[in-house]
Amino acid sequence: MRKLFILLSAFSMLKTNAQQHLTPETLLKLGRVSAIGISNDQQSLIYKVSTPNIAENKMDTKEYAIPLSGGAAAGLTNATDLVKNNRIAPNGQYILSSDEVLLEKVLGKDLYPELDKTSAQVYTALNYRHWDKWFDGRFSHVFFAPYVNGQAGEKKDIMPGEPYFCPQQPFGGDEDFIWSPDSKKIVYVTKKKFGTDYAVSTNTDIYEYDIATGTTKNLTGSNKGYDVAPAFSKQGKMAWLQMKTAGYEADKNDLVVMTNGTTVNLTGHNDQINVSSFTWSNDGKSLFFIAPINGTEQVFSVNDIGLTRMLPRIRQLSKGDFDITSIIAQTGEELIVARETISRASEIYKLNIKTGLLTQLTHVNDAAYENIAPVKTERRWVTTADNKKMMEWIVYPPDFDPSKKYPTLLYCQGGPQSATTQFYSYRWNFHLMASQGYIVVIPSRRGMPGFGTRWNAEVSKDWGGKVLQDYLDAIDDISKEPFVDKDRRAAVGASFGGYSVFALAGCHQKRFKTFIAHDGVFDFTAMTGTTDELWFEQWEKGGYYWEKNNKAAQRSYAASPLNFVANWDTPILIVQGGKDYRVPIEQGQGAFQAAQLRGIKSKFLFFPDENHWVLKPQNATVWQREFFGWLRETL
Repeated sequence: MRKLFILLSAFSMLKTNAQQHLTPETLLKLGRVSAIGISNDQQSLIYKVSTPNIAENKMDTKEYAIPLSGGAAAGLTNATDLVKNNRIAPNGQYILSSDEVLLEKVLGKDLYPELDKTSAQVYTALNYRHWDKWFDGRFSHVFFAPYVNGQAGEKKDIMPGEPYFCPQQPFGGDEDFIWSPDSKKIVYVTKKKFGTDYAVSTNTDIYEYDIATGTTKNLTGSNKGYDVAPAFSKQGKMAWLQMKTAGYEADKNDLVVMTNGTTVNLTGHNDQINVSSFTWSNDGKSLFFIAPINGTEQVFSVNDIGLTRMLPRIRQLSKGDFDITSIIAQTGEELIVARETISRASEIYKLNIKTGLLTQLTHVNDAAYENIAPVKTERRWVTTADNKKMMEWIVYPPDFDPSKKYPTLLYCQGGPQSATTQFYSYRWNFHLMASQGYIVVIPSRRGMPGFGTRWNAEVSKDWGGKVLQDYLDAIDDISKEPFVDKDRRAAVGASFGGYSVFALAGCHQKRFKTFIAHDGVFDFTAMTGTTDELWFEQWEKGGYYWEKNNKAAQRSYAASPLNFVANWDTPILIVQGGKDYRVPIEQGQGAFQAAQLRGIKSKFLFFPDENHWVLKPQNATVWQREFFGWLRETL
């Protein structure tokens, strides 16, 4: 028995030694799995795998089918023909589409047709640019048409002349306009505001268009926050996601259902539940939804859908140190879901509704991970300066040895109300960071959903307050461990995380040796003057910079990192997208020029053709090389 143990141990060591640490090049070779749907015969999962093509600077995509019972995947050339087309009405008589309609003349060539080579653009209201596109006077509208023998007839605009968007900009899709089960109505999401009013409001509503009468009814007019993602049960009942507070994009997101003309909130009674997405059960007696909890994203069910006066019953179906990122469908007693962890890219699984057992269905990256050394993640609780308990993830390098000292990265999350869970990113990849020899600290600081509405809300109107102290508490706590090299610590992050890096640069008191900030907010006043969604600035800052008697606003603007550049003394890499209109180019430029004028070692990594993200494969490769090159050089 002892000989067997020694042999097994030796085999285990050989296997570990044969595995390689994850590199940026290996990361970019992994297949990115996403579901298309369940086949019409309900026997197979139809999915696609996208892989970066570095040479061609694009994504290559292939489509596959795999039996739900398990087995080998088969390549496809006609995937869309094998799944239900939800653009076609349930009765098969009509088909939906979306098209752009020119309603406002803002381009010079539209205003002055004889000057067809002018590049002029003329605006009289806000929302003149959004995310990464300038407004050209065109609005996305919903159309329907008769559908006979696979052919669409003449299309009809259900929003004629209305200067509103559906799908919603910039991320709306097919989920924004759907058929009622009886095929008599089209239900759609839009924000019926234009220009400046659009830019300062979050009040999207759900509308019902009657095909027979051509009339439209607002189903959610009494709610002044977000109403999105309508979905019908097969039995005809509608549910959707709702935020109550006007102007607050990160309010508690609840799952609501309409019962006999009355809206019933199914999750409002549970302060911990902040719903990400949902789907109906096949029998229409319950709903399944995803929500963050304890540093992960899990599947829950709610079984009482407003039929009684009792509080709806919520049950957690999945448990573990992983994220369930989407629910694809229900097949019998199982849900088809996407699952990922910090150290494993997304794959499709079956989740047993009764037992919570997960069974892997796709195996796109299994072979690759056989050759990649794993990393350990650990949940840790930190006592903050105000005596609160803050959860964080710690990611350790492969073959971690607690007797050694390691450089340590503090990761600052964006949002600001965006959960730090077991998510897998192809840019901010914690497995990759740890594999380069760094300990990674990922705190669930103020603003993170999944820890109650108060914790989630405490970042708003206080960007320069408790949230920054949370970051300092996190790095101070882990630095008590003997394996942390306190002379080699860095803070990195993007968006609000980039702001956090800029802010920490002015108050860290020698804790960090280097910084990396991607698309971070540097100058609050300039941000208000150039960003696209002004409701965000109004809510998060408590008002605008010119409101001299508004104490909340003045306190917020006083916390702008711009005001603390005199304290900067640490090397910093600044990354900026040229088409980022959420956090515009002036933010990155201002920070870089300040660092240069202060004589601080600094670098400006600029992507003129990228938005708030880095999407092109070659740009992503440069990003990774510059990120780790800067750490090697300065840490």
